[in-house]
Amino acid sequence: MSVMLKGNWNYPTTIWAGPGRLAELPLACQRAGIKRPLLVTDQGLLGAPMIDRAAELVQAAVFGEVKGNPTAAHVEAGLAVYRAGRHDGVVAIGGGAALDTGKTIAFMSGQTLPLWDFEDIGDYWTRANPAGIAPVVALPTTAGTGSEVGRAGVILNEQTHQKKIIFHPKMMPHIVILDAELTIGLPRAVTAATGMDAFVHCFEAFCAPGFHPLADGVALEGMRLIAIHLPRACVNGHDIEARANMLAAASMGATAFQKGLGGVHAIAHPVGSFYATHHGLTNAVILPYVMVYNRHAIEVKCEIIARALSLPKGGFEGLLEWVLKLRQELGIPHTLADIGVTADQSALIGSEAAIDPSAGGNPLPVDAAALEKIFRAAVAGRL
Repeated sequence: MSVMLKGNWNYPTTIWAGPGRLAELPLACQRAGIKRPLLVTDQGLLGAPMIDRAAELVQAAVFGEVKGNPTAAHVEAGLAVYRAGRHDGVVAIGGGAALDTGKTIAFMSGQTLPLWDFEDIGDYWTRANPAGIAPVVALPTTAGTGSEVGRAGVILNEQTHQKKIIFHPKMMPHIVILDAELTIGLPRAVTAATGMDAFVHCFEAFCAPGFHPLADGVALEGMRLIAIHLPRACVNGHDIEARANMLAAASMGATAFQKGLGGVHAIAHPVGSFYATHHGLTNAVILPYVMVYNRHAIEVKCEIIARALSLPKGGFEGLLEWVLKLRQELGIPHTLADIGVTADQSALIGSEAAIDPSAGGNPLPVDAAALEKIFRAAVAGRL
């Protein structure tokens, strides 16, 4: 392993970064106080060598019934396994869905109130019993959501078709292992979509209003790393340096968006709920349409981003051109129609986007009508 790719960081939690560090999972569980871990992973990873090895390293039972957009049913099923096995912590390994589900299982393991009582509204989180929150060790296998450094889980309420954010400060994993070797087998299309998710996290956080220079600095460097390393990881999936930098950038995006997100996520959440689209891919498609809507509020920010990325053409126009070219290079479709989304539920998407927590961080005020208009433009490909 290159010494240059290895590091131990305590920001925003304890992070052990470096290829091959899955081997340190037993020590991570020991440090987190976990003796009987339940390993939570994605359905698509069941039986993969990395999952078998992780389970063997810590003698963990495996729960792998997590699909793309995790639901309350996934959490309930995992909780049943957790309680039946008398587990005392969770090892969450996989993409954003597995990490969100694993964190939520650990959070709910000692609660008596129902899941939706802990939605991220006001001080709902204070309803939880902190002593009932089990520790988590997180190992992302995609460089996208950054859920490994988040204090929340995004869970789909199947009754209302709404994605809900379950939040508590103690949901933050105790230890994160960023092992780039776990992302080597990621297909090119998934690498591109999840990488663009990380870019949108950084971009929306940087452009969100409010005074948070710490988040701005992290977001800016995250975008720079993604601009360099995402194309490389897509061209050569075995490029360990590119993979390691993308994992770091994904964690940076989720660290930065403590400041806020914006219209891209506000629209992408209901689109994912109602059309079952991939979250990162949906963000990647919607991004330029929201950029155009926000143009007058983000021109100064775009000038800064263009300079940080050393773009040949500066300002908003230069950045937009680069985003469109990058999407094309990565094989990201230009319209939502290209990924199976129709305009027949435009009003519903607009109204759901307007009540999504991300909408509050948009640089310009947005209501249901504005978000519906952006959504329709993204379906039709009107920039």
